[in-house]
Parts: sequence; C-alpha cells; structure tokens
Amino acid sequence: MMIKRNEDHVIRTLGTWVIFSKSRVIVKVGETRVPQDNFTAFPFLEEYKEDIYELPPLGDSSLSSLPTFIVDLGAEIVEHDEFEAIPLRNLLFSQQDMAFTVIGRAWQYVHFLRTHRYCGQCGSPTDRIHWEMAVHCRTCNHRSYPRVSPCIIVAIHDHERILLARGVRHKEANMYSTLAGFVESGESLEEAVHREVFEEVGVKVKNIEYVDSQPWPFPHSLMVGFIAQYDGGEIRCQENEIDDAQWFDIDALPTIPPKVSIAGQLIARTVSLICDK
Repeated sequence: MMIKRNEDHVIRTLGTWVIFSKSRVIVKVGETRVPQDNFTAFPFLEEYKEDIYELPPLGDSSLSSLPTFIVDLGAEIVEHDEFEAIPLRNLLFSQQDMAFTVIGRAWQYVHFLRTHRYCGQCGSPTDRIHWEMAVHCRTCNHRSYPRVSPCIIVAIHDHERILLARGVRHKEANMYSTLAGFVESGESLEEAVHREVFEEVGVKVKNIEYVDSQPWPFPHSLMVGFIAQYDGGEIRCQENEIDDAQWFDIDALPTIPPKVSIAGQLIARTVSLICDK
C-alpha cells in the first residue's frame, strides 16, 4: 500500500523521491539515481502537495533509512535546468540497491492507478483507497487491486552448453537471453515451463528446478526463475517471437542481460553449474 501524508510531514522530511513523468523518472541532470532531498528541492511539485504518497518498506527495510515519496505527474513534462526525465529501465539497471524493491514497485502502483480510473465492472469513476493499495467503485462496490502477472523464465543446459535465444524485440541490440513467458489460466508453473520452451524453441526439458523470483515492472510481472535440463528436440524458433536461438559454450557467450535482472542471474547460475560438473 501507499500511505498519504500530510503536507507538513512531506515538506519537513528528507526522503527518496520517485517522480514519474509519463513513463520516465525525474532525476537531477547527469545522474542516474532517484534524488534524495526534501520537498523544497523540487519547485515543480508545488501543485502536487496533495498527491504525494509514501511507500512503506517491504521485508528488507535496510535498503534506505529514508522514507520513499512517490509523485505521478502524468503527462506533464518537467522543464527545469536542474532536472531531466530518464527511462525507467536505465534507472533500474543503474540503481541496483533499490531497483525493484522500491523504484519498480512504485512504478507498478502508479501504472495501476493510471489504468484503473474507471470501474471495470460498471464503468463508473473509481476512488482511491488510502489505507490499502486499491481503488473502489461507490456505484457497484467493486474493488480492484494491483495486477500481478506470473511469468516463468528458464535457463536450459545440456551439462556442457546453455541454450539462449534472441527475441524479435532484441534483434537490434543483438542480446541473447533465457526463455520466458506468461503463465496461462489453470496452468502450473512447471507446465508453463514445458509449454513455453517447446513453443518458442521446439525442444523438451526435464529436471526443472526453481531458483528465484523477481518482480518485473513492465508493467506488472512476477518473474519465477528456473533452471532445466535439455531432454531432446531440434531448435525451431517461434515465428514473430524468437529471431534466433543457439547452444553456446560457456566461455563464448554472446551479449546477455545484466546481472541485476533475473535472466542475468539465471545465466550466471547455469554457467556455474556447468563449471562444477
């Protein structure tokens, strides 16, 4: 949930500020970290005093001793010599200490509020609930909460090599990564692994092992990470999804995602697993 604070508290308190403009985040010019200051450092927020929320910490409250304030400027563009708007992905990959727990979660809440201004059941305007992260329709009493979409992501190996794929969207960047896909209704995580792998690259896997999970705020995914062993089949790339897929020796890997992402972590874990064989 996000807690709305009174103006005196916001103005007086030193905090971490996650300020969204469209789908970008406001930072000081030349920096790739969300600013830590008090309210007076942001003259363009004067008219947003009533729309500032505090993000309560999750399990690991040691990420920052400062409170985190969230502001959504909507479509407004900040024109100020000291501040600029940078892409959310750039910020997540550079500010790893609070990337997904703080900044990513803030974006998921803002995206939820932007896309739930009207009731999905009757179409009436919704009201923001301040004691929990939800919106409520007073016309039909339907209440909505932030959506979380489970996705599997899996690294595949044959004890000697790792199978990596280049998605159509990453063709220009020439980045290869693990396979991933949304879990369908009525499907277990393991079933989703088997289905997605076969759909995307045409091979079968076995010995699926859970490794870790990571929230992924593009816009509201929960990535559930696995490592699996190859169990047969020839690589056949799914049209319009996978541009290329290959087996790679661990000492000759292509461009891969950074380790701040669960894809990068799964690749590193798989490489270590192969090295230990």
